[in-house]
Amino acid sequence: MSRSKPRRHRRQRPPAPSKPPAPAPCTRVKLATIGGIDVWRCGTELPFFYQAGIAIDADGALNAYGPHNSGLDATANAGDSHKWWGLVTDHGEPVVQGAGDPCPGFYVSTTALEDPTHTRRDPRRYVDSVTIPYFVLPGALRTAAGCRLGDFGVVARLGAAGGDRVSAAIFADIGPAKQLGEGSIALANALGIDASPRHGGTEHGVTYLVFPNSGNGRPRTLAEIQTQTAACFTAWGGLARLRAIVLPRLLVGSG
Repeated sequence: MSRSKPRRHRRQRPPAPSKPPAPAPCTRVKLATIGGIDVWRCGTELPFFYQAGIAIDADGALNAYGPHNSGLDATANAGDSHKWWGLVTDHGEPVVQGAGDPCPGFYVSTTALEDPTHTRRDPRRYVDSVTIPYFVLPGALRTAAGCRLGDFGVVARLGAAGGDRVSAAIFADIGPAKQLGEGSIALANALGIDASPRHGGTEHGVTYLVFPNSGNGRPRTLAEIQTQTAACFTAWGGLARLRAIVLPRLLVGSG
């Protein structure tokens, strides 16, 4: 009696990995031009973006400014005896931190975004440039874009040596009317850029993406900034979409 040969079972090939969906298209609509830098939106979407450099803003750091130029930045960048715009003053004179403050002997440096649970003289009322990644916008753009202090954004160096550098950030200060491209010490550090307020920063290669109406108008912890920004960024299309929109223009030098 002959025996039937056992059937050989063909191994099934695993299914090919599915390709990620293509990023949503972007029809660029110019929102504004500030200091020669164009600000764009994708169609009717609220988020806006621009490509610039980054000047380092020390405002809000506990030791940002001090007597005899002793702070992280030159005291002249906070004003002078005729008008101080980056410091808390009392009868026209800068308030000096006392023994119970975080940095005794240094001035109290301010940001436009404030925590009202602390008094005006308390350095903790303001957003610390050393620990919080924040960006700066001129007031006219804030109005045109419909965003407010405390909104979130993504700041990136796309195509940087060693790979893309991306950071969550919060809108925490108002800058000069004709200047675009400014951020905190912590933001520059996150992007791998020289973070010195005196000699750091870069003139190009930084992309800013801002999400209007995403914040609550208050300072936030670093963890909250990262979590909230990640949700906004993912919903918008994430890094793949940002690269698709911005990187080709960076490579040809037209951004």
